[in-house]
Amino acid sequence: MILLRHGQSWFNFHFSETRRDPGIEDPELTALGHAQAEAAAELLAREMITRIIISPYIRTLQTAAPVLRLIPDAIVEVTHEVRERAAFACDVGSHPEVLAERFPEHQFAHLPARWWHEGLEPEEVVIGRADAFREAVAAREDAETTLLVSHWAFILALTGQSAGNGEVIRYDPRIVPKERLEWRA
Repeated sequence: MILLRHGQSWFNFHFSETRRDPGIEDPELTALGHAQAEAAAELLAREMITRIIISPYIRTLQTAAPVLRLIPDAIVEVTHEVRERAAFACDVGSHPEVLAERFPEHQFAHLPARWWHEGLEPEEVVIGRADAFREAVAAREDAETTLLVSHWAFILALTGQSAGNGEVIRYDPRIVPKERLEWRA
């Protein structure tokens, strides 16, 4: 499968400067983040992608938008199981009604009203989500042609790799990484 970390968000922009939580909930992409999403879409347009799984945060939905324009026939799933690890204000999401208004091309009715984790999410919970996702995707016939648009900590729990904003990683979901978590950006 292919993994794409969302482009730079306003949280990433401020946090990288100060190493402090700027208190921005469900942030949007910066201009650089949009450029990273466009660059990733150009790269991914050359791939055979049949399914795109997206975390319901605004930054991942915005990152996926250029990919969806270039690969319009892919099956799209928005699922909260691939969300970021709750650790900062940016990990507070938007309610499904707000998302549906902002992104009418997607379905959000299946999401719980508060689909994000409250408070600091324990490492073992993130690992459990990553393991369940890995097993589900590995069992699918289209695992090799599936794209996941997700977040730093979820990708780290899934693969053991730290992905930069807008970075594309190839990953075999049949492989469980030996080293999985180091919670430092």
